[in-house]
Amino acid sequence: MAHQSEREEIEHKKFVDYKDIPYLRQFTNTHAKILGKKRTGMTSMKQREIANAIKRARYMGLLPYLAA
Repeated sequence: MAHQSEREEIEHKKFVDYKDIPYLRQFTNTHAKILGKKRTGMTSMKQREIANAIKRARYMGLLPYLAA
């Protein structure tokens, strides 16, 4: 989970890339589930971009669907 100062830095990122795995891991919990908008503090639009990027990364095999 990102803190307030990190959140501001994260929100200014212009493009969410599915290949940026360390960035996307900030938005998943220990069980590899996508964190909700209330938990991350993102706007709806940014949250959707992040969710889509995580789903693409999972499909490409860069992120797990389930944590073992």
